[in-house]
Amino acid sequence: MDLRDRNVLVTGGAGFIGSHLVDALVGQGANVTVLDNLSTGSKKNINPEANFCFGGVDDPEAVRRSLADVEFVYHLAADATTRESSMGWDTPARTLEQNTVGTLNVFRSIVDLDLDVKVVYVSSAAVYGEPLYTPVGEDHPTNPISPYGISKLAGEKFALAYFKEFGIDAVVIRIFNTYGTRQPRYVIFELLNKLRTDRTRLQVLGTPDIVRDYCYVSDMVNALVLAMGKGIGGQVYNASGGSPVSIGNLVDHILGQLGLKGRVDVQYSGYSWKGDIAKMIGDISKIKGLGFKPRITIEEGLKIMLESHWWTSEQH
Repeated sequence: MDLRDRNVLVTGGAGFIGSHLVDALVGQGANVTVLDNLSTGSKKNINPEANFCFGGVDDPEAVRRSLADVEFVYHLAADATTRESSMGWDTPARTLEQNTVGTLNVFRSIVDLDLDVKVVYVSSAAVYGEPLYTPVGEDHPTNPISPYGISKLAGEKFALAYFKEFGIDAVVIRIFNTYGTRQPRYVIFELLNKLRTDRTRLQVLGTPDIVRDYCYVSDMVNALVLAMGKGIGGQVYNASGGSPVSIGNLVDHILGQLGLKGRVDVQYSGYSWKGDIAKMIGDISKIKGLGFKPRITIEEGLKIMLESHWWTSEQH
């Protein structure tokens, strides 16, 4: 799809994935507006060629302002401050307000303003809960086990209801673990950050056999662009890296990249946080039908992060 000179809104566009998406859209010649309250995002992440609208999706007036003349909407804004609070247990009311009511505000505003737009609602693999089988396809039962997962599933239901009842061209994409530059939190960031501080010891939350399906951020952005261009309204698509890795193997990859194998005392806590899932692998055959193909291996992705300004600028 040619987005040159098309007007696109990205909610949460100052965040990790959102800012990379904005860069890609600007690179395609789109006129991009970013709506973000900077609670977790950073203004320095915002592409200078994008129009910045300060505000959160929990503010209906801010949402309305940001929707002016928009043709396409990527809704990424969500409450995900730290690994623990991103599950929603610390502030479940805020998680509900940001993720569910915020999504409702987006769709209500589109209807009230009588806009003809296409929306990609960015959901999460957390909606599945503990998988009954893997890889998890889009038809797997949704049984979230955290306030965050519940709120994202409620957002999906609103998106699909507005598609059915109001004809809004809404596509849902469930993203799995994503990593890369500008990442401010979560497992890979935290492991690298700990090793930057102390290269003799590494405390790892959980057990080495926890499995995740990591996707490098540039691949995830490609999935989001495809969802907008080729995704069918009313449909749900998984997006993941397609190459699951255990936490134990991930630690080995990181230590190998840093030349620290056999030189670090690695200890696993043996427990994780409430709402965490032991094994999550995504079936991405459906989005592959749109042309999606993950290209960055875990080794390549880690290399990019370790060669980035984030890592090198703070080495002493």
